[in-house]
Amino acid sequence: MILFLTIVSGLAWTVVYVEAIRLGFQERTYAIPAAALALNFAWEAIYASRSVATGLSAQGVFNIVWGLADVLIVFTFLRFGRAELPHWVTRPLFLAWAVLLGITSFAVQLLFVAEFGWDDATKYAAFLQNLLMSGLFIAMFVSRGSGRGQSLVIAVAKWIGTFAPTIVYGGYGNSALILGLGTLCSVFDLAYIALLWRAGLRFRRGPALQPS
Repeated sequence: MILFLTIVSGLAWTVVYVEAIRLGFQERTYAIPAAALALNFAWEAIYASRSVATGLSAQGVFNIVWGLADVLIVFTFLRFGRAELPHWVTRPLFLAWAVLLGITSFAVQLLFVAEFGWDDATKYAAFLQNLLMSGLFIAMFVSRGSGRGQSLVIAVAKWIGTFAPTIVYGGYGNSALILGLGTLCSVFDLAYIALLWRAGLRFRRGPALQPS
């Protein structure tokens, strides 16, 4: 059952990344919130490298796939992200902010390793940044005023991709922290799904949402 849930999570998150890449290039934006994207890229780069060095597992294979996919998502952020910011944010300032996000994210991931060790750090960091991502997806939907760069495919796949490891590490792993964080992720993810569903046909056409 644990291997099955690991594969379900891996496939669901792969769907998230593939859809994020597709939407990013199609709609000329980035489809993963910036801070969450930076943390994810750092997490996947670090743990994919460790998987290669210590021996591949099912999770390790997914980490490598996600890391490669994240390279393209980061590219969409660097290529199109400036347009999402106020006009006074110049291109050099935007790039400086992106570099700071990247450095900070790698530092945070390595601090988790230093504090908790490799086995626990991978889980604690993943669920905390996952909760951050869940909240930031809602914030991105509100700030953009439309469904640009977003889709129900990403929303549902993210929820499934998080719910499965919540069962593995929170339930089977008997971790109250992970079970609680994973449950909170589900609350935010389902709220985000409901927002996109309520927006209906309007958000796929791209214009700003109008009050109903």
